[in-house]
Amino acid sequence: MSKSGRVFITGYGIITSIGKNAEENLQSLVDQRHGYGDIDILKTAHSHDLRCCEIKITDEELRRLSGGTGSGLTRTTLLGLTALREAVHHAGLSAQDLTKSGLLSSTTTGGIREFEHDFFNILDLERHGDFEQFADTAIPGDHSERLASQVGIHNYVATLSTACSSAANAIMQGAALIRSGRLECALCGGSEALSKFTINGFNALMILDNEHCRPFDATRRGLNLGEGAAYLVLESEARVERLKKKPLAVLAGAGNANDAYHPTASSPDGTGALKAMRLALSHGGVDAADVNYVNAHGTATENNDLSEGTGLKRLFADNLPPFNSTKPYTGHTLAAAGSIEAVYSILALQHGMVWPSLNFNTPIPELGIRPVTKLERNMSIRNVLSNSFGFGGNTSSLLISAV
Repeated sequence: MSKSGRVFITGYGIITSIGKNAEENLQSLVDQRHGYGDIDILKTAHSHDLRCCEIKITDEELRRLSGGTGSGLTRTTLLGLTALREAVHHAGLSAQDLTKSGLLSSTTTGGIREFEHDFFNILDLERHGDFEQFADTAIPGDHSERLASQVGIHNYVATLSTACSSAANAIMQGAALIRSGRLECALCGGSEALSKFTINGFNALMILDNEHCRPFDATRRGLNLGEGAAYLVLESEARVERLKKKPLAVLAGAGNANDAYHPTASSPDGTGALKAMRLALSHGGVDAADVNYVNAHGTATENNDLSEGTGLKRLFADNLPPFNSTKPYTGHTLAAAGSIEAVYSILALQHGMVWPSLNFNTPIPELGIRPVTKLERNMSIRNVLSNSFGFGGNTSSLLISAV
């Protein structure tokens, strides 16, 4: 990639079950404090038997935290707004900057949490009340439009929904718009709230673990769901130089592939994972040997971890760099996972740390690989691969590098 085509990361914002901002998330990772437990805020029959990583903040508290105003603001939107405002502040963007920026946000179910709660009221055309504000919120794009309106972005607004690779693809697409000259600044990421629809759907697929998940462990039985949001601020090199800004990192490369193996499962030979990682490295002009850390997708499902692990072994052979999965901390936040873990990747670069993959004991027999199991400090990290793989074989990998 030529110098003129570089895309810099100048800010980020995040909220998860382990922290309501970047500082709290970092401290929880260092302290190895997870968000796994009973479901208290969402009312569901599975509050104790299908435990998740829920953010213990009510919608009313989220509204105050995010500064959201007006009607129709779902939990997905409020989570997104909390992270988005932190990212805007972190990057030092003004109101005028935002009018010229783009927003690319992702979600899988949007505001279906509120829609399912008021479903029968909404169906009854003779009934009226406060519930009507949520009539359209199950549309994934609704949250993006509301986020953009709340912060004053009107130039470019888009929604991406490619399952668990969504936020990574939003970041990838935002970078492409900057390189093409259509935007100088893009705010990219995703937001996801827990809902009955999501919990019951994944339970029907029989890939939820009723115990704390164990990525890349031989005893893994499934994932734990989570909720959260994160956004990166991407800026062109020309804008960064003109404003004399100090970037945090470079989005050096990105790759997206689709192995088209199965509607929900990943290919057992890791074809999609391997291709996405190779594309990201090729795009960034970085050799596999120069990757210092991999933030794996690592859902702790039998299929995903075997497939991703196989892809990692095929790419790195006997030189697999330190890798982990942070999903035992936050749960699987679905569409938001790619941007949440991109923030964690930047934190790893900034602080020279890799956090332990919780609950790991026994390697997968077919792979024999071991994620990081203790806090690693004072590491020299220049290049990070952050993987996000979705249903239908939609695989994405981001290459985030030091400036």
